[in-house]
Amino acid sequence: MSAGASLLNVLSWVLIVYTLGYPIGLVSDTVDTNIGPYNYVPTQWICIMFLALFGVSIALHLFESLVFRMWWLIPTVILAGLLEVLGWSARLWSSINPSLLTPYEIQLVGTIVAPTPFIAANFLVLGKIIIRFGPQYSRLPPKLYTILFCSFDVICLVIQAVGGAIAASEASQNVSATEGGNIMLGGIVIQMVSMVIYVICAGEFFLRLRYNSPIREKNSTLAAEDKQVTQWNRVRWLVLGLVIQTTCLFIRSVYRTIELSNGWNGPIISNEVYFNVFDGAMMTIAFFASNGFHPGFFFKNDHRVSSNGDA
Repeated sequence: MSAGASLLNVLSWVLIVYTLGYPIGLVSDTVDTNIGPYNYVPTQWICIMFLALFGVSIALHLFESLVFRMWWLIPTVILAGLLEVLGWSARLWSSINPSLLTPYEIQLVGTIVAPTPFIAANFLVLGKIIIRFGPQYSRLPPKLYTILFCSFDVICLVIQAVGGAIAASEASQNVSATEGGNIMLGGIVIQMVSMVIYVICAGEFFLRLRYNSPIREKNSTLAAEDKQVTQWNRVRWLVLGLVIQTTCLFIRSVYRTIELSNGWNGPIISNEVYFNVFDGAMMTIAFFASNGFHPGFFFKNDHRVSSNGDA
């Protein structure tokens, strides 16, 4: 797929940026009160811009959730948006009081954890697409996909939250936050692995669907379902939206992995531009792609999909 090639190109640029920003190692975990825990002062107008963008996306998602009666988007995508708002509000606070540790801790946990419920929504959408187009093309039953990937997501969420809490506790005591950072890094790596598995499973399903190569025979009940399936020409735009979102989320995960692996004073975490581009911008694109390619547009006549998360 061309999306796969684009993803490889972007990841190559991430690695180039990482190489040019030669790692200098973890030298100290104490806070320099002259510049703050970021090793830079967050740019105020950028924080305001991202707050406005996420606020608009959340409002649109709330409206879409109400119109299409997709309540499961509230504890997933909308929750992710609120966490982003929390994180960027804390960064705005830091732009005013850069030496304070509390807003730094809040933005760290908020921006690290926010993508997790967002990814869960994408897992649910894939399950719905599989049900509508034919489970016979899927390696696993649709409900098993939901259980498997959402379980991964919950595990990642718990690990990242625990790591963030430990890191915040260590930082508040002015001691090395390496342990908490490593735990958070572990959660992000597990999340990346689950996303790779998700992409492989989704890719196989869509290829089998495209070339009509089912894994198993469909039963009589599925034959009746197929008559009500949304036409592929309509739903392929939803798939395009998932590709855009997954690409952005994966780029963000690669960035955060490199960032945390270099320690709290590494060259990546100490560069605001990297964060704004590879975290803030990637998440913003993912959110608005989710707005524009909303599942409600494609499953609007299917009440089983719109009313709950089980399809």
